[in-house]
Amino acid sequence: DKGGEAQTAVIDVAGIIAPGQPASADNIIEALKDASADKKVKGIILRMNSPGGSPVQSDDVFEAIRKLKKEKPELPIVSVVADLCASGCYYVASATDKIFVNNASVIGSIGVIMGGFGFVEAMKTLGIERRVMTAGEHKALMDPFAPIDPVGRAHMQSVLGAVHQQFINAVKTGRGDRLKETPEMFSGLFWTGEEAVEMGLADLVVPAAELMPTAIAFARRIAANAPLAVSHAMKAAKGGDLAIEAELFGRTCATQDM
Repeated sequence: DKGGEAQTAVIDVAGIIAPGQPASADNIIEALKDASADKKVKGIILRMNSPGGSPVQSDDVFEAIRKLKKEKPELPIVSVVADLCASGCYYVASATDKIFVNNASVIGSIGVIMGGFGFVEAMKTLGIERRVMTAGEHKALMDPFAPIDPVGRAHMQSVLGAVHQQFINAVKTGRGDRLKETPEMFSGLFWTGEEAVEMGLADLVVPAAELMPTAIAFARRIAANAPLAVSHAMKAAKGGDLAIEAELFGRTCATQDM
């Protein structure tokens, strides 16, 4: 600690949010814990660029952020969106204090999807017989080699609907009265950064070059106008990087190693 300058932690959420990936819940949550435990850290920025991923992983991070905000309400946590913050990535971002976007960022996709293929007609054409044994009436309900079961379809739609409602509830909890709800908001559609701000899904459109400085300035202002230094040496476990990066208000930088 050279001079005891306050810092802003920057945590990358890039790529698929899934177990074993750089943007896994384990990596992100550990990075959040490391940052919040550092007394020099006065703000956390999540640098978002992800199409989403596992709803379980996304919810784990969402709840971790909510818990951290309850434990340290004075610690600002801000999302900065690069190109994409969709689906599970937006799930995570909705837990943060502010979401800063570029005009061309893609935001939203609040929905749940489960895909697959059916090969029934192809098997008929090729003269292939499917042989499968199960214990449990609907154990093979997703079998791509059998006609779709209407009861199984209804059940899976119910499961997807329940997960979707959990997603919707999380966004409403995180964004609160900033949301300007429309029938399309939770339909799975996505929007530009500018449209997202108008809908209350994001807070501010900022030119790409100003995204990080704006987020840092916000965190600095919340944290009693603490001066910010730049540091590049903290690494999270399991392959996830936790870069401690910041910029002094006024566009001048100081750099230090930890």
